[in-house]
Amino acid sequence: MADDLNPFRYGALALDEAFTDREAELAELVADIRNGQDVVLFAPRRYGKSSLVWRVAQQLVPRRALVAQVNLMTTPTKTRLAERLAHAIHEDVASPLIRARERLRVFQGLRIRPTVTVDPDDGSLSFSFDAAAAQEDIDATLEHLLRMPAELAAERGRRVALVFDEFQEVIDIDRGLPRLMRSVFEEQPEVAHIYLGSRRHTMRRLFSDENEPFWRSAKLMELGVIETAKFAPFLDERFRMSGRTIAPTAIERLLEITGGHPYATQELAYFLWQETRRRRQATPADLESALAKVLRSEHAHFSLVWERAAGGQRQVLQALAREPGAPLSTEYRRRHGLAAPSSVQKALATLEREELVARVDGQVRIVEPFLREWILIQ
Repeated sequence: MADDLNPFRYGALALDEAFTDREAELAELVADIRNGQDVVLFAPRRYGKSSLVWRVAQQLVPRRALVAQVNLMTTPTKTRLAERLAHAIHEDVASPLIRARERLRVFQGLRIRPTVTVDPDDGSLSFSFDAAAAQEDIDATLEHLLRMPAELAAERGRRVALVFDEFQEVIDIDRGLPRLMRSVFEEQPEVAHIYLGSRRHTMRRLFSDENEPFWRSAKLMELGVIETAKFAPFLDERFRMSGRTIAPTAIERLLEITGGHPYATQELAYFLWQETRRRRQATPADLESALAKVLRSEHAHFSLVWERAAGGQRQVLQALAREPGAPLSTEYRRRHGLAAPSSVQKALATLEREELVARVDGQVRIVEPFLREWILIQ
């Protein structure tokens, strides 16, 4: 590793050396996919769900498994979903199985034929469907596409995983879409369907409410923070490999701030590394300087969050920044000057729905570590 290159990454997938821990989750998910087990993987944003699935794919592809992924955040309509699905099928399922000149033939049986465009710069293909087509034709086309990964893989005896990122968006695309997808997927025991989601309340309802089509259809797997005892050696090693060291007290303070939050730990470590000169040691003083720069970089985002929060929600956030705990208890409300239980409960419900706070080990906490730090200095 070059001494002048920062070894920490945030804002993008944590790949290769930047990926840390998650050995247990990685092994579990690889085994589930190989066994054709459907899995719901949910956690707040920036917890590394996509990075974990990418690492899973790295292990599965050499074992002749096929992994296709579609991000529902980029598919606001059924037509756009069909386009993304067609692209994923072509690139990740058909391409490893079928010769180049024959790949597009797999789409011949679709009710609506896609228009295929070739990028002149890199030769990549994109797919588009007629958005003005009748809804029954769009539904039939989408249903056919959802069946294709299983059909193509079964013909050649290959295992396949179909990954849907930000799956909670399925409700906004079309209320009838979950029922259509479930009717197709329950006939695909050879396919592992992996559902990633960042809105835990919505994801739990989709898969735990008996009135929903996906009720009890998949194994639930929640991704938590990374244990600080496992993050500490990673931080120490990354500093040493890049021509610097980090004081144990700085590691301890860094992980005290982030609590093992994957994204936040990488981000703060990135800024700390930038503060540390080559062949020098990162100190707690350097860490405080790095934290100040992180909070400045996040200021616009947190200011917007704060502006959108109602007065009661701000009071609860300020209390939780000072002390994670049980905001509904009489003693907690007294210590922090909070309103009546009904008002606090209403504020908490909104904050949880917005994924700003969460219940962890019996305590309510602010999800994003730097939001907590930002609130404390306001």
